[in-house]
Amino acid sequence: MQRKAYVPGTAALLVALLAGCSSGSADSGTTDDANPGEAGTSTAVAQPGKYRTLPEPCGAVSQGTLDSLLPGIKQITDAEQREAAYAGEATLTFDTDRKVGCRWKVESTDATDHLLVDFERVVSYDNAVSDDNQAQTIFATKETAADLPEPTASATASDSASDSASASDSATPSTSATPSSSASSSSSASASASVSASPTGLEPRILSGLGNDAFLDDALSSSGSTAQQRTVTVVFRTSNVIVTIEYEEQPATVGVVPDSQNMQDRARKLAAQLADSLNG
Repeated sequence: MQRKAYVPGTAALLVALLAGCSSGSADSGTTDDANPGEAGTSTAVAQPGKYRTLPEPCGAVSQGTLDSLLPGIKQITDAEQREAAYAGEATLTFDTDRKVGCRWKVESTDATDHLLVDFERVVSYDNAVSDDNQAQTIFATKETAADLPEPTASATASDSASDSASASDSATPSTSATPSSSASSSSSASASASVSASPTGLEPRILSGLGNDAFLDDALSSSGSTAQQRTVTVVFRTSNVIVTIEYEEQPATVGVVPDSQNMQDRARKLAAQLADSLNG
């Protein structure tokens, strides 16, 4: 039987075909990779904020400070009721890592006083925006909503003097806090009403020397059949935490107007203590 001759050309053709298939497989793998020239690169992520936690709000205000802001608390004769008044009531929150607050309400023979302390920790979900910058944007929104009047020379001078006093008072030890809500409708009353209700130099204004940014609002409710209520609001930002203090007083007697300077001084002293506590 005659054997078939071996044809070298056929073998070479098979080798070439196999090599082509192998080369095609490698090319398809390259197509699935990242865009050419971008391999190994990474997107810069904005810095996280300084604070990762928030303080326990009802424990953030010292007993001595509560005595000052809520004079009626000492008039409570029942020990359990007095203890409950000091303890305050935590505000409703769904995420204690992001927002916490506490309220106090105390009646006395002269007036009813309310105090709210609110902490908000801002977190940016945009890799291009830091937590601090996002907090600054939110603070600016609150400041705009407060509709503060244009600063005057007398207000600036008064504020500088108050800053020095607050700095001195804030050296007093306060409850430690581990380093978040907008102001109420009362605190965002129109600038014209607030200015007319406040003595010169005590108008709603930007505050200096308190956190990274701060402002104060002072609003007096319109007169009517009931006593007028004054609401002093201090809002400040330190890094990615925004703190809001609302201090309200309504006298028991119609015609009596709550003292603007005293209320502002008390609210600002508390703000200075909370700022020191956060930075401590």
